[in-house]
Amino acid sequence: MSSADTARFATPLVAWQRTHGRHALPWQQTTDPYRVWLSEVMLQQTQVTTVLGYYARFLARFPDVRALAAASLDDVFALWSGLGYYSRARNLHACAQAVVERFGGEFPRHSDLLQSLPGIGRSTAAAIAAFCYGERVAILDGNVKRVLTRFLAHDADLASAANERALWDIATQMLPAQDIGPYTQGLMDLGATVCLPRAPQCLVCPVHEGCAGRRDGAPERFPVKTRKLKRGRRDNAWLCLMRDDRLWLTQRPDSGVWAGLWSLPEFASVDAVQAAAATGGWPGRGEVLAPFKHVLTHLDWWLSPLVWHLPPGTDTATAGAVTAGLPPGRWVTRDEALAMGLPSPLRKLLPGLPS
Repeated sequence: MSSADTARFATPLVAWQRTHGRHALPWQQTTDPYRVWLSEVMLQQTQVTTVLGYYARFLARFPDVRALAAASLDDVFALWSGLGYYSRARNLHACAQAVVERFGGEFPRHSDLLQSLPGIGRSTAAAIAAFCYGERVAILDGNVKRVLTRFLAHDADLASAANERALWDIATQMLPAQDIGPYTQGLMDLGATVCLPRAPQCLVCPVHEGCAGRRDGAPERFPVKTRKLKRGRRDNAWLCLMRDDRLWLTQRPDSGVWAGLWSLPEFASVDAVQAAAATGGWPGRGEVLAPFKHVLTHLDWWLSPLVWHLPPGTDTATAGAVTAGLPPGRWVTRDEALAMGLPSPLRKLLPGLPS
């Protein structure tokens, strides 16, 4: 990056970050790579306001990487429950174990080595290395892509892997020779608070004078990405099988939506649940609740709960005959369930289930 380019972009950005950027977030008060890494993973596709509570609870339970590595995956899922994108929690646990096993409990100090760890991509590795070790390396998360492509009026289609790699090269060329920490934080802050996806606040932007996107009058058309995610719809029924004060939970497979979380047995439809009850001669009664929609990144999932109450005092053999036709699981109270790793819609549903 030339001195003229630095004066036009990096210098005002760093100055702005020091006076107007975010400084009160808890992960900004440390250079501990464990805490920075945890925040970076939690902030992927999740708003800061949501992350704050989870971050504090996670650190209270797992204060360092060794504590996280020693925990069970179920314990990690239980604390992560409701934060979404659960593969992050699985990778977080695997990464902690890899740090302990491969690096003696100390995060490596270089972005290339950080990228070798589970769940740490190029941008996350760069953020850890820049904030904790002062490495001069570029990040390129969603906010940074927006800032850079607008500033440069960079209209290459980022749906192309080659074009994204080219933007990485540009981001690296634009790095200043010093102040890498505030520069990196400034990019993040600018994208989060000023250079917004819609209605960017160009008048208060510290780099607006050199911004080609603003000068062309159409900053919102950047970044360019033509491939759009196609949303789908899925319909299923949930069986809430109740035995006195307990319900039957099953653990989902290790891949797919909500991988590894505890959930309710899933059927194609309410009719399918009722057919299984009739075929199996389930004792008791069923109650169909109103369906609800759960929004995932790639689909709208409509779930129709059916609560089936076994008669009070149902013996173990009778209950076992019912659960024999269901995925393996266990009986738990509602309080026990709420301490487990659950999908967020189930966590919301449980307190209102009829007794």
